[in-house]
Amino acid sequence: MGVEAGAQVARARALAVLRIRSRAVAVALLPAALAVILLAGAAGDRLEGPVWDAARWVLMPVAVLVLLAAGGIALVVARARPAMSPTVPVTEEAAPDLYRMVRDLADRLDVPAPSAIALTPDCDSWLEDRTHPAHGPPPAEEHHDIAGAGKQAHSRHPVAPVLVIGSPFLWWMRVGELRAVLAPVIAGTGPSAHPDIAAARRFVRGLDAAVAVASAPRREPVSRVVLAGVGWVARLLLRGCRGHAAEMERGVAAAAAERAQAVDYGLRIVAQEQVGLAYAGWDRLLTRVALPAWRMGRWPSRLDAGVVAALTELSRRDRLAEGFASRLGERPACDLLEEPGSVDEAASLLAARLFHGGPAGPGPDWSPVAWSEYPDEVVDRKWRLDAARLHRVLDAMGVRPATGPTAPATGAPTLSRVLDHLTDTGPTGTAGIAGATGPAGGPAGSGPDTAPPEAAGAPPGSPDPLDDEDLSGTTAPSATLAARLSAELAREEAAPSPATPPPASPSPSSDPAALWDDRALPLFPLQPPRTARELLADHLTAMVCCAAMDTAGATPGLDWLDGPTLLIDGERTADLAPKVLTLIEDGDATPLRVWLSQLGIRPEKPVRLG
Repeated sequence: MGVEAGAQVARARALAVLRIRSRAVAVALLPAALAVILLAGAAGDRLEGPVWDAARWVLMPVAVLVLLAAGGIALVVARARPAMSPTVPVTEEAAPDLYRMVRDLADRLDVPAPSAIALTPDCDSWLEDRTHPAHGPPPAEEHHDIAGAGKQAHSRHPVAPVLVIGSPFLWWMRVGELRAVLAPVIAGTGPSAHPDIAAARRFVRGLDAAVAVASAPRREPVSRVVLAGVGWVARLLLRGCRGHAAEMERGVAAAAAERAQAVDYGLRIVAQEQVGLAYAGWDRLLTRVALPAWRMGRWPSRLDAGVVAALTELSRRDRLAEGFASRLGERPACDLLEEPGSVDEAASLLAARLFHGGPAGPGPDWSPVAWSEYPDEVVDRKWRLDAARLHRVLDAMGVRPATGPTAPATGAPTLSRVLDHLTDTGPTGTAGIAGATGPAGGPAGSGPDTAPPEAAGAPPGSPDPLDDEDLSGTTAPSATLAARLSAELAREEAAPSPATPPPASPSPSSDPAALWDDRALPLFPLQPPRTARELLADHLTAMVCCAAMDTAGATPGLDWLDGPTLLIDGERTADLAPKVLTLIEDGDATPLRVWLSQLGIRPEKPVRLG
């Protein structure tokens, strides 16, 4: 009863959308219909006289213009390419067991099977219609759908939507849990096959695509004016359809969920818990582990496998692993793939593009990194590059090397130099901002011990980028150094690297991802840019870690939940951040120096930079 009710609601709303389309067509044809009536009246000697002649002369050009405008708008709506999610295609040859499971679910639910399967580097699953001509024909190996229909079936029946599965689900979930999660998604192919619902969806997607076409920047004034009119009409129709389309999709979702209740009901609650857990672990892995690697031109090639390690560690720390030990012994869903490693690598590269904006393929400055290589290739290199940048900025500011009987005579970079510079016994708070902006509001670092902003990497004649609220509560040396680091990093990121080739543009016939617009990468940025205070804390932490590795035998490590970490005698150090903040905010290096002494770290010894 619930399935029927949801389907009826969806069909009723679909008809409402189609009525809006019919009214738009009627409005476009109305002037032409009136013109035909006037012409027929003149031919039959009925509508004669100066008034009718004038009406004919006025209405006929208007009718032609309206028909041309309506035809142009219809052409744009029909030819505009609807948005297509960037995914990794999975053929039946690459995952026969997965296709078999989906086929069995569709049979049990008595709905059409999806036409293909694709993976997305996110914790979500949905059905996506890719039947628009702009999306191109299905690849040769995908001409058959899951239900086993031959190539001729596509010419007789509409193509079912593509099933998009979140790749983290395949690695974290067990096979039974994945079935329970996919059941309500696959059940949506039933309502999607209804002609009215399919037509309504095509109309709404076409309008949305037309709005995107009209919003694209163009230089030609004529095309801008024409497409502005197309965009106005498309937005007007979309506003009229929005409410009905939303209710239609709710009806489809309700009907699909109700139909799927009979399939794997016992696993439904457990599977939904795993969805939430997978999302938490995936988000933590991307922001804490993958993002530091992406920022330095490396992309972890086994992100989905890392999800399992991250979630296992999360469950262990939060004492959630009691019931997980048994489930981890069951067959993981990634076993449904023939080559899970290759699929994981493709999904990991796509994740780097979506969340960070990396190139489409590996290159000299964009190479994959395995988890076993992460501590040395990412963590150690990141710390030494940050430490080198820190000392480079100090050199540009004219900061002298550390002094004292234990200071190296060569002037080599040391942690003591940084600690001595940031140690400040003066007032904090607004003094930090005054020190950062220089005397009389001048550029940062305009004091006697600093150089002009150009030396720190800022464009000539421009002040360093500052955020008073962010740097409030810091000392003057900290605020100045933070601003200079921010300017130096901005200069490095703005400078093109000669070793980096332009991103390759895959052909639509070989890669469906070529059909989505990647001019605005990253599409889903993980975090806003780091503030000047955060940059200073990161660089100071990196300098401390370099000193620990070079003078106390510490090693770089990888924490699955927190990312780069410092290991001393194999144990993770977790109490460094508060001491770094004390130095930045209060100018007090005593807690940090005590911490260094306790661990045998020699701040006066030279360190190796990147």
